[in-house]
Order: sequence, then C-alpha cells, then structure tokens
Amino acid sequence: MSIRLDQIPVKEVNGVGARRAEELHAVGIFTVKDLIEYFPFRYEDFRQKSLGDVKDGDKATVQAKIVGMPIVQRFGKKTKLSCKVLADYSMFTAVWFNRNYLKDQLELDREIILTGKWDGRRLQMNVTHSEFPDRGVIRSGSLQPVYSIAGNLTQNSLRKAIGSALDQYGEHLEEVLPQQLVDKYELMPRPQAIRLLHQPGDIAEGQEARKRMVYEELFLFQLRLQAFRSLNRERRDGVVHTTPNATIREFVRSLPFELTDDQKNVELEILKDMRSEACMNRLLQGDVGSGKTAVAAVALFTTVRSGFQGALMVPTEILAEQHSRSLQKMFEPFGITVGLLTSSVTGRKRKDLLAGLQMGLIDILVGTHALIQEDVNFRALGLVVTDEQHRFGVNQRSVLRRKGYNPDVLTMTATPIPRTLAITAFGDMDVSTIAERPKGRVPIETYWVKHEMMERVLGFIRREVSQGRQAYMICPLIEESENLDVQNAIDLHMQMSQALPDYKVGLLHGRMSAAEKEETMRQFYAGETHLLVSTTVVEVGVDVPNATLMVIMDADRFGLSQLHQLRGRVGRGQHASYCVLIADPKSELGRQRMGVMTDTNDGFEVSRRDLELRGPGDFFGTKQSGLPEFKVADMVADFKVLEQARDDAAKLVEDSFFWTSPAYENLRSSLETQELFRGELID
Repeated sequence: MSIRLDQIPVKEVNGVGARRAEELHAVGIFTVKDLIEYFPFRYEDFRQKSLGDVKDGDKATVQAKIVGMPIVQRFGKKTKLSCKVLADYSMFTAVWFNRNYLKDQLELDREIILTGKWDGRRLQMNVTHSEFPDRGVIRSGSLQPVYSIAGNLTQNSLRKAIGSALDQYGEHLEEVLPQQLVDKYELMPRPQAIRLLHQPGDIAEGQEARKRMVYEELFLFQLRLQAFRSLNRERRDGVVHTTPNATIREFVRSLPFELTDDQKNVELEILKDMRSEACMNRLLQGDVGSGKTAVAAVALFTTVRSGFQGALMVPTEILAEQHSRSLQKMFEPFGITVGLLTSSVTGRKRKDLLAGLQMGLIDILVGTHALIQEDVNFRALGLVVTDEQHRFGVNQRSVLRRKGYNPDVLTMTATPIPRTLAITAFGDMDVSTIAERPKGRVPIETYWVKHEMMERVLGFIRREVSQGRQAYMICPLIEESENLDVQNAIDLHMQMSQALPDYKVGLLHGRMSAAEKEETMRQFYAGETHLLVSTTVVEVGVDVPNATLMVIMDADRFGLSQLHQLRGRVGRGQHASYCVLIADPKSELGRQRMGVMTDTNDGFEVSRRDLELRGPGDFFGTKQSGLPEFKVADMVADFKVLEQARDDAAKLVEDSFFWTSPAYENLRSSLETQELFRGELID
C-alpha cells in the first residue's frame, strides 16, 4: 500500500523531536515529502588530492603528518593556531582560526587530514575542517551536501534528518514520469536519484541523479503550462476594454517624455490583448530603466477609462511609494485616483482606503503583498500589473487575480532574458520586450579594479559626493564569516564612516526591520545620506536620480544578472554615472565575467553572454535570478532540457489518452492540485 509522504508530519521521522521539527519548519519543511525533496544547492568536496595538483586559491583536502610544535597567537578575542605539517614531501603551515582547543591533539608524527584554502605563495593552508585517521574519518573522501539553512538548524542536523527520512520512508518514493520518457532519456529511477542527490558516491553518480531530477522538475513545470494553454485556448470570458484610441493618445501626449519605438510597439500588443474577449496573460520584459512603468501606466489608464479598476503589486514598500508618487503625477490631470496600500498603512486610514476601493472611489491601488489580504475588495478589477514578478510566489499572484472576475494580467520583469528562453520559460504567457533605452539616458561607465586600488575608489566617492551626488557601496554578506573571505556590510559601514568622516554613511541590510529599512531609504532618497553601504536589498527598482556611483565589493561573488541589476540603480538622472567592480577573481571564468560587465551596458547582451559562459548544468550548482525558481534545475544552464521537456509535455497534453488513461492518473492529479481545472490562470 502506498503512503502519501506529503501527509506525514516531519516530526514522525526517527530522531526528529519537537525542537528539530520547529527548526525544519523555519526553512519550509513541514512534511516527510518536503524533507526528502529539500535538495542541496552545492557540495563540499572532501576527496583527497595530492598537494602537487592543488592550485593557489583552491579549496582542497590533503593527508599530512604533523612535524612541528603547535603555536597559539591571540588577537583580542580571536586566536590563531599554526603548526608545520608534511604532505607529499612538501612542508607547509596549517592555520586554524579560533580553534585553539585543537592544540593538545596536534602531536608530532600524528597523521591528520586537512581541508581548507591553499595559499601557494605563503605555503600555507587556512584550515576549515580537520580529522585524525586514527579516530576514524567522517568527511574525508566524500562529497558532502550543503543545504540552505536558517535559525538554529545546522548542516549536520539537516543531513542526519534527511538520511533518517530516506532510511525510514525511501521505499515509498513513487515514479511520477511516464515510463516511455524514463526509457527515452535513459533516466535513473526516481528513488535512486533522490537518494544519490543527497548522498552521492562520486561526481558521475551525482550528475546522473541531477540529470534525472532536472528533467522531472522541468517536465512537470512545462506540463502545467502546456495543459493551461490547451484548456485556456477556447475560453472567451475575459474583461473587454473599450477605451477609444483617441482617449489613450491624449494621455500618452500628456506624458513629460516621448515613448520610444519599442514602448509604442509593446503598448499596441498590450492594447490588442485588452480589447479581446480572452484574458490577457502577458510578460513585459525590459532592461533596467527601459520605461516599463510608462507602458504599465497606459494600460492602467485604459482599464480605468473602460470603467474598471487597476492594481499594481510590487515587492517592497519603497517601490510601492515610488510608483504611487509617479502614477499620481501622471493621472492627476485626468481625475484618476491612486491609492497606496502597504503594511505601514493602518487604523482609520486603512479602513477609509478599503471602503473607497470597494465603492469604486479609488481607481488604481498600488501596494505590496498587503494587496492580497482578505479584506481588500475591489468593485470591478479589470487589470492586475505585477512588477518584478519573480519576487512573488505563484499563490500570492493568483490571490490578487481572484479579486476580480478574470481580469487581464500584465507581469513585468527587469531581468532581461533572451527571447527564446523567455518564450519557453513562461510558456503560458505572451512575451513583450523593450530593448531600447529612453532618449537622454546617459550610459553608465563601468570599471573593474583590484582591491589594492581602494584608495583611488575612495577618492572617486569623495569627488562625486563633493559635487552634490550620492553613491552606493554593495557587499555580499551581512556579518563576518570564517569560511568566506569577503567584506561584510557591518564592517564596511564602520570602515567607510572612518574613511569619510565629513559625509553621512548609511547602512542597509536584510536583517533590519521593515521600518528601519524604510527610514534608511527615505534618508538616502532625500539626500540626507551621502553614501549607502548595503547588501543586495537595493537590487530591485529603487530609483534615486541623484545617485551616480555604484561600487560593488567582491563583485566576482555575484551573478552577471545580479551585477547588471545593481548597476541599474545609478544612471537614472541626467548626470554621468559610474559603476566600479572591485574584485580579484581567481579563475579565468571570473575574469571573463568582469569583462562582460565592462564591455556592455545592454542587459540582453549580458544575459546572452552569461548563457554562453555558463554552458550546461553544473552538478555543483548555479542559480539565475529573474526566472522561475526550481529546487534542482536552472533554466539558463539546463535550457536544452527545458526545450525537450516543453516538446514532450505539449505532445502529451494534445493526446486524448492523457486525459482519460489510468496510466496518467498521478500526473493529472498533480495538475488538479495546481487549481488548473478551476478556471485559474497559471503563473
């Protein structure tokens, strides 16, 4: 008898007590299925190497013999333990930070297995993990999975829980793919693939397991899209917008700028959809600063003049306030009212706003996910616009749509994706693209420098700020990490405050409360802060026209798409703008990626070059923002598999046998859980 793993609470797993279950809930693991399908995003390689095969800067595991006495040095609260060791007839220094308790175990002639970063110039290894063969080894010789964790959950406790769940429930893992597809692509059986993704014996095994799960994930995704298209083709029950062209032209002429040719073409595509009886489901993709908001404003104007209301949902309060201000300015001359709803709008103000919305006194509501709360009711919602769609979950977007009767849907993203990939990735949507930049936008000059040029970068910041401009400085981590040699926001903020005592330096990161973030951004927006030190929370949509300099620390730690998004935070006013990438990439690929950023300002070209550089799926894991998120698959790296999955899914849903045969019951029931058969649009 088969057991439904998605109905067994995670606390039923052997060794998972109430406290561990709470820790697992914090990362979204509630059932045995969630736990077993919580896949690692990369692996730590503890397979032993010969020292001669290790390159400078590489992380490696080597077996050595202790040949010197251990020495402990103290720096305030921190300690440094160092000891001479011998490996492959070469002597070097092993260094441990804050692990002075190991000193007594470092006995002469004792064998030790060291894992750490190799510094070939100093003949030194900064050790992150060490084991003694005479005690039995746990990690050495293996690939260890690394998972996303939060709170008190540790890698070891998660690995144990997953191992326990596989031992206890592994036999109940069922095949979900049709057998003909498993045979066609020679895919590993599902239970074996899941086990090997968590516990690969070697890279070849891990790659075969990944190949299987990537295809499954992309096939199920495409099946959902293709089934939706198939069912939706015949439906003609959308909102029909009737605003005359002359009225729309009057609004467009009132804008303080002229639309580009791309904006005009996209506007025509959207208006054609809005006038048809079928529901519009369109993705509008455009580079940073290409003018997507102006096109959305035309669509919102059209819905209001046709007697309906519009909604614009954005991921942050800062962005909501920004859009609300710019739309109010555009619509005020036409008597169109714009409301703003975020979690900061409370009490009487919120009550009046919601009453006005329900009575139809508010034409357009701009807001964050506060828009999808139960008590938010529209009188006649005709158009839903979602900005930075990948920041919202599928359910959040569908809840907003359900607040109207089949409203038209316009989804916007500033992450440019090559058109062929966009059409495949968003198979249920029509895709519109704005590639042209508005007239008058000054191209951003991008420079790549090494860390030793920091003094010159500080001079650059002083120059811009002394001319009345502002600057951003971005770094990848919030706090210091022993394992990652990167600048962190808190330390960097302190250093910049000391280096630039005459200027106000702000700090922004993800662990601050919403109110603290809002106040920090308000001060920067108002020009009270000269330099903003931040993590990537400023990546999306923040528009400060006076900011002209973007400095990105350890730029080689970011993906190309993310670097391009960050660069787009400047160059939004009339002044010349600059982006400085500070990085010492160790690999040729890292150097090429910096080269792409200095070569081009075009997001579509950045995206194309990213695709070229990254090539086929990497077993050790890569992720691309701006596309639907998957547990294992990466739409860019696994694009060929995505296309195969799309063709296979399309063929299957067109076969009447698929909709009736018991052989496909599992697949059909997975579609039903997606609300496909309840008249829902699929995101």
